[in-house]
Amino acid sequence: MEDKKVNIIAISSVSALLILIIVARISLKLSKAFFLICGSGISVIIAVFAFLVVRNRYNQRRKLLESKWVSEGRELRIEYSFLRKVAGVPIKFRYNEIEEATDKFQALLGQGASASVFKGILSDGTSVAVKRIIGEERGEKEFRSEVAAIASVQHVNLVRLLGYCCVPSGTRYLVYEFIPNGSLDSWIFPRRDSHLRKNQRSGCLSWDLRYRVAVDVAKALCYLHHDCRSRVLHLDVKPENILLDENYRAIVGDFGLSKLMGKDESRIVTTIRGTRGYLAPEWLLEHGISEKSDVYSYGMVLLEMIGGRRNVSCIENGNERSTSKKKKWQYFPKIVNEKMREGKIMEVVDNRLVDNGGIDEKEVKRLVYVALWCIQEKARMRPSMGLVVEMLEGRVVVEEPPDTQMIVVDLLSIDEDAPPGDHGRPRGILGNALIGHQVDSSEASASTYSFAMSALSGR
Repeated sequence: MEDKKVNIIAISSVSALLILIIVARISLKLSKAFFLICGSGISVIIAVFAFLVVRNRYNQRRKLLESKWVSEGRELRIEYSFLRKVAGVPIKFRYNEIEEATDKFQALLGQGASASVFKGILSDGTSVAVKRIIGEERGEKEFRSEVAAIASVQHVNLVRLLGYCCVPSGTRYLVYEFIPNGSLDSWIFPRRDSHLRKNQRSGCLSWDLRYRVAVDVAKALCYLHHDCRSRVLHLDVKPENILLDENYRAIVGDFGLSKLMGKDESRIVTTIRGTRGYLAPEWLLEHGISEKSDVYSYGMVLLEMIGGRRNVSCIENGNERSTSKKKKWQYFPKIVNEKMREGKIMEVVDNRLVDNGGIDEKEVKRLVYVALWCIQEKARMRPSMGLVVEMLEGRVVVEEPPDTQMIVVDLLSIDEDAPPGDHGRPRGILGNALIGHQVDSSEASASTYSFAMSALSGR
């Protein structure tokens, strides 16, 4: 645009000078004044042409240098991007790259309270899962927690964060590697078509694969607790956050509720976070939490993998002729504990696995022992994840766990006489902590928390 303006001005100036010379020739003929005007005009015209020639050469040289700089800059960016990928450092994506990769967020993989996950393909052909976090305060907190926890860690059983993107509207995006077989819950619980998303893979995971998944998850948590510079507490270990790759190896993901813990800290005090049904009892106390809270959640996941069922389920009492059927909550860990004491441990295994056969009873016994050790009510009684790995791999003898009072079962009876309309659902944060849905600090009001404290203080 600037070159065009300069050329227009130059042409206009030369044309005006030529017209001036012609007019002077006609009006002044061959007088001294004419020769003076003619000489001055021709000098200016020559100067204009010289300026255009110099400017043209300068522009050619500038464009050559700019193209060279652009080429070198592109090479540097490619090299920098490659080095960052090799080093495992997350890359900052532009929003249009995210939008193009996900085809404007068409392929939804999953959705939660504050985030949605979409499948995408980057320009280099890499399949990714893009997590979109919405909300100002909560979204920013989840974004920071996730990046701080997973950005600098590298482990074969931890999901890999490829990059991130922040837009002025407040929405945050995290770009992860795509794990093809989805989450563990689709592979251990009986399939319900109404609950499955489109193109969601599911099935019944064999016993050998379940045992291998148990070891993989234990190794991932052991790495987070003991091998990182700052200990990472996941705080939301559940089947939905355990992914399976193409070889059905476990990949632990979703660090939105995680917390960093210094090496010199034994406990930290924080607001209640996690998923109901997997929260350790110490969440309801004022003593703080530690990596043993993850151990408790891991133990609950182990029991669900063994039984192929949720740890807390609702069953209906009463015969078919009875008009009034009363709903009752069934606590699977208590059933497992009783069957173990009776020597009938195979009765708690997923019926689908029993029908197919090929289950090693010694492995079942070992897994049950480890799970019951992990869900001990007193945190100090639970093993570390390092010890859990050794027990699962058979390097350490697993002793029979002590009998537990399972206070949580007693708490379930608080709402046994729920009035009609409650549908038998436990009320308040105390009941919420047992049934298997997301809990956030906003739900833990002061009155609810004090009630939970008083309910536990008598034991």
